[in-house]
Amino acid sequence: MKALTALTPRTALVTTALALAALTALLARTIMYGDYFSDPVGLFCWYAACWALFTVALLALRRVPSRSVAWLIAAGAVVVTLTGLTGPPRTSTDSYRYAWDGRVQSAGISPYDHTPQDPALARLRDPWLFPTGAACTGPGLAPIPHTDGTRHCTRINRPAVHTIYPPVAEAYFLAVDRLSPADSRHKPFQIGAALLSLGVTGTLLLILRRRGTDLRKAAYWAWCPAVPLDAVNNAHVDVLGVLLAIAGLGLVASRALTRRAAGGVLIGAAIATKLMPAVVLPGALSGVRRFRDAAAVLLPAAAFAVLSYLPYVLLSHGSVFGYLGGYVEEEGYDDASAGSRYSLLRLVLPDTWAFPVLLVIVAAVSVYVMWRGDPRRPWSGALLVTGWSFVLLTPGYSWYALLLIALVALDGRWEWLGIPLAGAAVYILAPTLHFHPSLSNIAYGAAASLVLVMTWVRRRAKVRGAEAAATASGHPHPA
Repeated sequence: MKALTALTPRTALVTTALALAALTALLARTIMYGDYFSDPVGLFCWYAACWALFTVALLALRRVPSRSVAWLIAAGAVVVTLTGLTGPPRTSTDSYRYAWDGRVQSAGISPYDHTPQDPALARLRDPWLFPTGAACTGPGLAPIPHTDGTRHCTRINRPAVHTIYPPVAEAYFLAVDRLSPADSRHKPFQIGAALLSLGVTGTLLLILRRRGTDLRKAAYWAWCPAVPLDAVNNAHVDVLGVLLAIAGLGLVASRALTRRAAGGVLIGAAIATKLMPAVVLPGALSGVRRFRDAAAVLLPAAAFAVLSYLPYVLLSHGSVFGYLGGYVEEEGYDDASAGSRYSLLRLVLPDTWAFPVLLVIVAAVSVYVMWRGDPRRPWSGALLVTGWSFVLLTPGYSWYALLLIALVALDGRWEWLGIPLAGAAVYILAPTLHFHPSLSNIAYGAAASLVLVMTWVRRRAKVRGAEAAATASGHPHPA
């Protein structure tokens, strides 16, 4: 690793380009290798190798001349992102629900009113999303009720429950469906996700350039292996929420109330996409001392999130919250003894204490960020709240961490990237290895340890720097 940081600028440029080429080839091999069911261990080994090459590329990038950084990151983002288009979704079937919700809306029906297996929507089914007969063999296909002698199934997971997605996500599904050619299957959502992912890269570069900070940090998102796999190949709508949240934080960093209000609107839109981006709100309020400054963010965010539901409330005959309550129960968020939720807390606490303690810790971190955070760097506080929320929740879905990766790209504290890698290990390996809580403890414990160690190292370096500066100026340093 030391050899990479000691490269000459020209050699560093060549080394970075070669590492990106190797990363691109390996990502394409990973996505074409297999899926979540056929060989999860082999799939994760290929994925881990991608992360190793990603690390090499980042280290070499440190020595690349500043004038070459922007175009190198942009070019790398394009080739890395496009690898996600080289195969059908490998580790998630969520995008099939997106396609169905878009199709239902195009037919003038609320996506919240019917489940996919509802016979009332049988006329909208096609052989791709709803195979029959011999095509119903294989993993990842859910059976659906039928009255004839032919077997019926669907690629959509949880076909017996209503959709869970908020209104901005549903509007996106409708837009993709309307713009898609007939029989285009999964590709339109992958292409849409690729464009959104590149939009995140462009937004990061724009914010970093305007702030006068090192553009190299954008590579944490642009070249991260999680982006082509979870954001593009699996086409998770989370990437839309990431784009809106990052753009919103970029505007909130301004002192102008109008720009802060616009940032609040974008954060509200992000929350109305996937709910998860609500964790950036404490960061958006970093260092705010006046009610007016806080209201300029919170009121537009809340107003947009609430009003975005209005068209669906008017169109729907039932609840617009869909399967949200059932999902919370299914994933064990309301029962700490289920699965691997809160696994690190449960190592040292009784199960019934885990959730209350989590709330107290996250609330304490949020208050600290709002009181002591830098209002010019709201993403720094947002990263702190988001990161520790992940460490304590220990989620089993890797794509939830896409938001955290983008926050790392704005802030620069690379040690938090251990969280998305831990999430991928738990998601891909735990069902096969049959030790879900233990694997969660190992993966998230290692990620949390890396964060703690690097936090200590950074604080020590800061203190030593202050002491050296005080010594040079002839004044003693209080530390």
